[in-house]
Amino acid sequence: MFENIRLSFKGIFAHKLRSFLTMLGIIIGIAAIIAIVSTIQGTNEQIQKNLIGSGVNNVVIKLSQGDWDYDFYSGNPKNVPVLGEKDREKMLEIEHAENVSFFRTRQEYDGVYHLSNSLSGGSVMGIDEYYLDASGLTVKLGRGFNERDKKDFNKLCLLDENSKQSLFQDENAVGKTIEIKGEPFTVIGIVTEKEKFEPTINSIEDYYTYRQDASGKIYIPDTEWSLLYQYDEPQHVVIRCDSTEAMTNVGKSAEDILNSFSNDTVKYKSQDLLQQAKDIQQLSQSTNTMLIWIAGISLLVGGIGVMNIMLVSVTERTNEIGLKKAIGAKRKYILSQFLTEAVVLSSTGGVLGVILGIILAQVISRLNGTPVAINVPATLFAVIFSMLIGIIFGILPSYKASNLDPIEALRHE
Repeated sequence: MFENIRLSFKGIFAHKLRSFLTMLGIIIGIAAIIAIVSTIQGTNEQIQKNLIGSGVNNVVIKLSQGDWDYDFYSGNPKNVPVLGEKDREKMLEIEHAENVSFFRTRQEYDGVYHLSNSLSGGSVMGIDEYYLDASGLTVKLGRGFNERDKKDFNKLCLLDENSKQSLFQDENAVGKTIEIKGEPFTVIGIVTEKEKFEPTINSIEDYYTYRQDASGKIYIPDTEWSLLYQYDEPQHVVIRCDSTEAMTNVGKSAEDILNSFSNDTVKYKSQDLLQQAKDIQQLSQSTNTMLIWIAGISLLVGGIGVMNIMLVSVTERTNEIGLKKAIGAKRKYILSQFLTEAVVLSSTGGVLGVILGIILAQVISRLNGTPVAINVPATLFAVIFSMLIGIIFGILPSYKASNLDPIEALRHE
């Protein structure tokens, strides 16, 4: 076997240009497939990361009316209870759920001020003591809420970095006072994400898909919510999961627990970001599949080229084959020699195609800003597939060589 491989490489290097042109179809086909698959996988990973973020793994379950979040400005929904500690304990029993928090939220267009600065379009959120951890937030400056703040009904608030910039610009906000719907609240801290993440925006479609709340958020204790808005308003829920893959199942399980009340028009609905990512990924699946099939045609052409050059090689080496048979070489030896040569030829093209495909994927990434992820299984499969091409298209020439009559082969000019 090793002798056959050595002879195969000797034959390839003896006819360098001919061997390269023979391998060209395989090189192009494999390179195209590697580049396409790497780009597809990189794009899919970027879509999932854009939607889910950098490993926070929290799923939000909101009260919804049809396909929209429930509008509390029109009043509290009927028969929807306020959530309590027992509801939280039930959801903590869900497999893969690590923390559960209840919160309320309103968008304010003309209700938040610090001196002459306003926060237009920002969100005011009433949160419990579990919210920051469940949402992947941490206090960057100052402090968070404590039990005494809630018991004393202190009018305190936390700002995120966007709301702090809108209301205070570059000055220190901690200890200062802001107005929310005419009520004074003291800023005690600035919060930020534990793992800062910005989605990759490559187009206007990406902007509308992944845009976040740029106006900012203001957090107040949930005990102060009734001071600003409705009393006994039902809450939304955020659950931190132990993995990204668990988010969908945790969200559906929480829905079942929360939707035990009798209201046909208003239901709790989880934001299934994992499914959204899959839906976006599937939009381009048919196009990507077509591109892979087109690249596969190059492999077919490359296989025909291998078969053609091997038939030429058999014709050129007819005397050599006749001599080997005359001194006792068996058919299986001749068959294995030419089949090995075909496999080595196509495999070399496959390896070169993989290298070119990786380079091509990186070039596409730099030119278009398209993320790429080299798929190791696809790379290994490409090399193995190129070997199979050599076997399939090398059988006919090898069989022809092994069946040559030694006398006729020796007389061949």
